[in-house]
Amino acid sequence: MRVIFSGGGTGGHIYPIMALIERLKEEGICQDDEILFVGTKKGLESKIVPAAGVNFKTIDIQGFDRKHLLNNVKTIQLFLKATKRAKEILADFQPDVVLGTGGYVSGAIVYEASKMKIPTMIHESNSVVGVANKFLGHYVDKICYTFDDAAKEFSEKKKLVKTGNPRSQQVLSLNAKPVDLAGDLGLNPQIPTVLVFGGSRGALAINRVMLKSLMELKKKPYQVIWATGTYYYDAIEKKLADVDYGDSIKVVPYIANMPGLLPEMTCVVSRSGATSLAEFTALGVPVILIPSPNVTHNHQMKNAMDLEKAGAALVIAEDDLNENTFVSSIDHLLLDQSYAEKMRQASKALGVPDASDQVIKVMKEIAKKN
Repeated sequence: MRVIFSGGGTGGHIYPIMALIERLKEEGICQDDEILFVGTKKGLESKIVPAAGVNFKTIDIQGFDRKHLLNNVKTIQLFLKATKRAKEILADFQPDVVLGTGGYVSGAIVYEASKMKIPTMIHESNSVVGVANKFLGHYVDKICYTFDDAAKEFSEKKKLVKTGNPRSQQVLSLNAKPVDLAGDLGLNPQIPTVLVFGGSRGALAINRVMLKSLMELKKKPYQVIWATGTYYYDAIEKKLADVDYGDSIKVVPYIANMPGLLPEMTCVVSRSGATSLAEFTALGVPVILIPSPNVTHNHQMKNAMDLEKAGAALVIAEDDLNENTFVSSIDHLLLDQSYAEKMRQASKALGVPDASDQVIKVMKEIAKKN
């Protein structure tokens, strides 16, 4: 099966595709030369995809500028150029299926593919549907989704298939070597432990509240791993140079082996991006979510509220984040084992352990119709 994938800009559009590619190759459904990822030069995909050894082509495109309308003339010119380039890529590669996950680049290639009568589908990993996917929903053969709230935004209900996020299955199948809390981090594996992190780069708001809460957390009967993010680590290390925050708190720049660490955690404090939530629910990890307000359509808050409604998370809005709300939420989960266990089960119930296989099943079905 020859497949073109397209998604760009953020990890939430890229990681589900990388999980699908891994599974397609694992199952012998596709060889390396039967897979092509179409992205942009500027997006995160331009680093991640070639580094993984996946064939990669780019289209030059940008989103509409709501503030500077003159820039939209350039956007329209680029879109017309992008559709021409998309046609060339499609004619050259001859795919059996084209799958988009969001971002303007997927808009161009999936739309052109549908016009050329090539089977097409999209995958929406957030609870709020992005602009590109909303547009493409009218043209594609199938719409895969993770959150029920997203399904409500699509008018053509017959196209909808609930699959979950492929990253869920990938995390479970990584056979990650468990992190040795004692050997690697000097912590006691018998004591409840919370991981606090804000993504690979880190989150300023989470780091600020951690700095303010350190002395309070030092007194607690639990342990804390604080991953500051690589961007903030040096500055925080300087600030903590003369601070005695005890042995129960470990400060690290980032977590290299997240799938190996998450099952060892009593709970996690994190942002609520789609990829992180797929990992937490796959492994059934109780979470305290602090959604990033700096994302389109406030989708992280909506993702987080979906988990909270299901009993799988506690949510603190960034505006309400202070030492009291932060520490009391961690206390609630780490000092009340039965509450943490209920949340663990609720989280696990949301996870889709075979999400990649479910998306691939849809891919095969629509490819056959061609």
